[in-house]
Amino acid sequence: MRHVIALDVGGTGMKAALVGADGALLYEARRPTGRERGPDAVVANILDFAAELRAHGAETLGEPPAAAGVAVPGIVDEAAGVAAYAANLGWRDVPLRRLLTSVLGVPVALGHDVRTGGLAEGRIGAGKGADRFLFVALGTGIAGAIGVDGRVEAGAHGFAGEIGHVVVRPGGPECPCGQRGCLERLASASAVSEAWAAASGDPDADAADCAKAVASGDPNAVRVWQQAVDALADGLVTALTLLDPRTLIIGGGLAEAGETLLTPLRDAVRQRVTFQKLPTIVPAALGDAAGCLGAGLLAWDLLDTTDGTEVTT
Repeated sequence: MRHVIALDVGGTGMKAALVGADGALLYEARRPTGRERGPDAVVANILDFAAELRAHGAETLGEPPAAAGVAVPGIVDEAAGVAAYAANLGWRDVPLRRLLTSVLGVPVALGHDVRTGGLAEGRIGAGKGADRFLFVALGTGIAGAIGVDGRVEAGAHGFAGEIGHVVVRPGGPECPCGQRGCLERLASASAVSEAWAAASGDPDADAADCAKAVASGDPNAVRVWQQAVDALADGLVTALTLLDPRTLIIGGGLAEAGETLLTPLRDAVRQRVTFQKLPTIVPAALGDAAGCLGAGLLAWDLLDTTDGTEVTT
């Protein structure tokens, strides 16, 4: 059975699948990245995992994979196939596509994790059928994926979609990027956790606890939550003004709050738009499988642009 490898590399773990031509998940597996042993160990684990997946496909599906798609965090040069930088994995300028190609002997596509997850959400998930979409992941930080006609725009230098570093509160909290008042310092899951821990007096409280307190009507939680929603709405309206998406997909850990987040967010965005067209604002549909599913799409897309025999180096 013709299939591809889909591999999603996270900060602590890797999710993988063998994916059929119809998008069916024929086999799924997980492994730790081993980042506690350093960046070289992470790369070695990725290569070993890929080799295991290749062998499993050949043994159980009758042939080796036709291609592979890999999603990684940090700064990614997709055209060159280089994982340029990832703080949580400790690597710099890793020629991951070349290394994987040497192990697998098939074409390999390398993608940014959020853009790859956004590709899956836009093409087969919450944005299916939309010609223009914006996927925004609210996690430890905030990042986005700009979707146009079934593909995701990487930008001239691989930085497209970094909505988390739009300044929404000039002079606000310092961001590791060097600016002050970045959106992700005010509206990410980690920012809400920090604010709610301070407001509640519980250093272990997090964003999920804040959402529960909001649902129960705690006024302090409502205040913290609304401040984050307002900042998020400001950043999103900037993006809507620039991009004019038809569908706005909200994902990431903070989006697990469901309508506790989406109802006030829709209201806040609606209050801010003037001439802009209000997009449909929906929750992500694929959960933590988005990155792996998107990696599979990258692999099949790669085969669509080759004859299936070319090996990209």
